[in-house]
Amino acid sequence: MSRTVYVNGRYLPEEEATVSVFDRGFLFADGVYEVTSVLDGKLIDFPGHCARLNRSLTELDMANPISDDDLLEVHRNLVRRNGITDGLVYLQVTRGAADRDFAYPDDPEPTIVLFTQAKPGLADNPAADRGLRIVTVPDQRWGRRDIKTVQLLYPSMAKMAAKAEGADDAWMVEDDHVTEGTSNNAYIVKGGTIVTRQLGHEILHGITRAAVLRFAREAQMKVEERAFTVEEAKAADEAFVTSASAFVMPVVGIDGVTLGDGTPGPVARRLREIYLEESRKAAL
Repeated sequence: MSRTVYVNGRYLPEEEATVSVFDRGFLFADGVYEVTSVLDGKLIDFPGHCARLNRSLTELDMANPISDDDLLEVHRNLVRRNGITDGLVYLQVTRGAADRDFAYPDDPEPTIVLFTQAKPGLADNPAADRGLRIVTVPDQRWGRRDIKTVQLLYPSMAKMAAKAEGADDAWMVEDDHVTEGTSNNAYIVKGGTIVTRQLGHEILHGITRAAVLRFAREAQMKVEERAFTVEEAKAADEAFVTSASAFVMPVVGIDGVTLGDGTPGPVARRLREIYLEESRKAAL
């Protein structure tokens, strides 16, 4: 069954949706994106995703083609039109179409695209019960990882390298310190303390990350925002990742080293419960 998608102000069947071959998102990866989860037909952390979208666009000196209120309406329309109960809404904004040139065009017309993906049982992912096994790879991305651009080739390569080794995902490493996962923020737990890399240009400022750290502190859990090494990670009591689509996902193995008893740890399990409960309450 065909989905309805949104392209530059129009709702269209996916088969009729097109973007110019001269779009700078296609030619230069000159664009940003957001992914908002849908649970029970409602949007999770939508205001945070809007705020980060605006930040990313500002950092790239790119115009925003839609207001936050109108964007919320588009999200809700797509969820309704496509009958999404659990799933995702993907949003992409590019600088627009112009003849190919490394210099930005003078007055570009931004391109905006949104589509949905149905993910039945999104919150009941079996991986949360067994945990992920990850491998580490060198972080070879550009230096402004805090901007959520569509430059995702290297994370895709890292994900495929992990799968080739029989793992679920990869953590990227720079100067022997973990930056983040291919599509998530990374955490370890040692002696009851949650450790995750501090915000900066080196990592994406995760919306789920911000919410989880807030919930952790409200639950009187100790949090340290600092870089941690691969060796620290392998010696941790437990580990986990966070993202808009996976929420809080336990990690049970790193580079072949089993963490704890090889099952999801209590901190990750509890944070997943809290996040899902609180996020559903605040969903739009």
